[in-house]
Amino acid sequence: MKIAIAADHGGFVLKSGLISWIESLGHQVLDLGAYVFDTRDDYPDYAKAVSEAIVAGKADRGIIICGSGVGAAIAANKIKGIRACLCHDTFSAHQGVEHDNMNILCLGGRVLGIEMAKELIKAFLNATFNGDERYVRRLDKIDALENMGGKISVD
Repeated sequence: MKIAIAADHGGFVLKSGLISWIESLGHQVLDLGAYVFDTRDDYPDYAKAVSEAIVAGKADRGIIICGSGVGAAIAANKIKGIRACLCHDTFSAHQGVEHDNMNILCLGGRVLGIEMAKELIKAFLNATFNGDERYVRRLDKIDALENMGGKISVD
């Protein structure tokens, strides 16, 4: 698989320790920054870069790391076609792909150590979308929400 990865300053150190490890698993890594530690950088820029790589077909899945992972998830989910989730346990990292077709894993660089991050990434990358009718039906409903363009009617 081709994996896009990016991090702001809050995830810079963690990302640096993960790239060669992901490659050792047999995946190609598309490093979208940050390339230098800069406390003034902003996680939405990196969330956008990873999300665009996935939507454009330049990557199969993505990993975004910011300080907590929360901001990265919020920003990435603003982009049509992205299903980004913050995960701190292997069940969610695996099941998010199997049931929800999650395509971006968000991690907190100030929350997780490298070994836990590796376990989460391994669970995420080893999972495949189940494709059962009920999961497809739910994804279709998510797509319908996304296509509403933020216009929600209240009945």
